[in-house]
Amino acid sequence: MIKICGQSLWCKILEIGVILTLGTTLVFPTEKTLAQNTTPPPNQPPIPERPRQPPLPIPQPLPQPPLEIPPPTLPGTEGRPEIPGSITVSRFEFNGNTAFSDRELSQILAPFTQRPISFAELLQAEAAITKQYLEKGYVNSGAIILAGQALPQQGAVVKIQIIEGGVEEIQISGTKRLKPNYIRSRLKLATAKPLNQRRLLQAMQVLQLDPLIQSISADLSAGSRPELSVLTVRIKEAKSFKAEFFADNNRTPSVGSFRRGVRVSEGNVLGFGDRFTLEYANTTGSNAMNMSYTMPVNARNGTISLSGGFSFTNVIEKPFDILDIAGNSYSVDLSFRQPIVQTATREFAVGVTASRQESHTTLLGENFQLSPGADASGTTRVAALRFFQDWTQRGPKDVFAVRSQFNVGLGILDATTNPEPPDSRFFGWRGQAQYVRLLAPDTLIVFRTDLQLAAGALVPLEQFALGGQQSVRGYRQDALLTDNGISASAEIRLPILRV
Repeated sequence: MIKICGQSLWCKILEIGVILTLGTTLVFPTEKTLAQNTTPPPNQPPIPERPRQPPLPIPQPLPQPPLEIPPPTLPGTEGRPEIPGSITVSRFEFNGNTAFSDRELSQILAPFTQRPISFAELLQAEAAITKQYLEKGYVNSGAIILAGQALPQQGAVVKIQIIEGGVEEIQISGTKRLKPNYIRSRLKLATAKPLNQRRLLQAMQVLQLDPLIQSISADLSAGSRPELSVLTVRIKEAKSFKAEFFADNNRTPSVGSFRRGVRVSEGNVLGFGDRFTLEYANTTGSNAMNMSYTMPVNARNGTISLSGGFSFTNVIEKPFDILDIAGNSYSVDLSFRQPIVQTATREFAVGVTASRQESHTTLLGENFQLSPGADASGTTRVAALRFFQDWTQRGPKDVFAVRSQFNVGLGILDATTNPEPPDSRFFGWRGQAQYVRLLAPDTLIVFRTDLQLAAGALVPLEQFALGGQQSVRGYRQDALLTDNGISASAEIRLPILRV
């Protein structure tokens, strides 16, 4: 594996490593044996380049952004209710509490009821409620016993006012290209009344993992009232532009396995966290270009993505090169993804993708039906909806990720429909799981499994591909295409040289 990359065109990194792989593959029903020297049959057209998998999430220490919190202050305690010596409280009544129910607060104060208590003990009851709020992270909340209450010596009902604090202003400093509202809107969700320190720290940890933010710190200061605070946030932006040149052998030998290309991305195009990526790659017999644009649509990191790509291929592998087999394809995807649970250690997200793909093949310069499901002109068109669910669990030394995706093919948008399958009408499920553990600095062990189940025959664009870096290493790219299959592998990645 050799990759030249960098934060800018002038920064280059040369990284050479060794990957030891142990893998297993199961295909059902079995139609052929996967072998090291498998050659695609002459009636198999060039397969469009598969979408590039995102880079492996690397285990790293969980961020702990500093948060300075002043000592809690509550409204003055002047005008306390006076009690004659001691009183017996039958119950406490609470007003203004949302973090805890009346029942929870009553249980805390149960030791102060149904027995004579002094004025000092009554203040202890007030302090017990404030302590409960502080211990649970509500740093500017508490309780006071209101003045003006008439408290008889027997059967007294004591009213306690709960003051739940909040944030009246969020001040952002340190931003350059990133708009302050990108930070403010995300922290505003975490500072809703009543303000909770743990919830705020959790939101800051999630922001610290944002690739646009290099570091973040904050402090709370007194606001216009004792129960209100001002949150001052300081950030340092990370570089959002990246450019990398890459070279690998991730393509099928039929069009040339050695691939080279360039990839550029800008993670903050318009200042609100929108990302644009452009990639071009070629081999001796192929040219491919892919691009995508992703924009956040809400403060909970929901995103809409528009991506597309096209490729041109020619079979150059002997003896099939004399047939002048050529193909071209394009794809367009529109996706919506919404995290439902998102913390520094775990994320669960759901989403949907509307997909449109088309491929076309020729033989000796003439339109020709080479692949199953194609029409007489050699064209296959697929329209589909894909519903996916993602789960990621991360720790300081490992990351576990699972993806489930249901694929529903539709006979719309001029999609291919045939009297018999395969065509654009299909149903299938894809499940993927990956576990990465850090054994030593820059040394990883990776366990990966991939499963596909289909209700019927699929066109090649939708089939399960085996072979290559993204599935079973050591076998040629797309050595086997099948409707149903499962693969599993274990890898140890050892760095040898980094310059």
